Amino acid sequence: MLMNSLHDVLIEELKDIYSAERQLIKALPHMANAAATPELRDAFEHHLAETKEQLDRLDRAFVHLGGSPRGKVCRAMKGLIEEGTAVLEADGDDSVRDAALIGAAQRVEHYEMSAYGTARAHAELLGLGKVVELLSATMEEERAADEKLTRLAEDGINERALQVRVLEEDQATA
Repeated sequence: MLMNSLHDVLIEELKDIYSAERQLIKALPHMANAAATPELRDAFEHHLAETKEQLDRLDRAFVHLGGSPRGKVCRAMKGLIEEGTAVLEADGDDSVRDAALIGAAQRVEHYEMSAYGTARAHAELLGLGKVVELLSATMEEERAADEKLTRLAEDGINERALQVRVLEEDQATA
């Protein structure tokens, strides 16, 4: 890994993001299949399509930068996906699992927003307008995905998960 300039840093950041997106493309179908709420399943499927486009944007950014996206594994995303896999494999109520899936997915979105924000700031400093444009488009999609997950949680999924606990307590005291 070469780190002699901000350009080198940007290339490394984008390699990390590229790896993260590739890992997410493999994980999102499993998350969609595990979602009990149709709206949550749809959100995961929609974001899968967006993530494929985001990977294409990263390929275009690498063309502008003269670098290659290969050669790095995003360990942060690997860890986030491992945590999400634990949710997928957990036994329990579907409503509770959906609430947990949203939490796992939002941790991924927040990581991505941070990574894209840093890379975009570096691209701006380097005067790489086209790269900034590509990264900005993806940042907006990541922000929108996070907001969608928040709405789904607040519009009923979290409340349904809470009711499972309340029902269990009521049954235990009856």
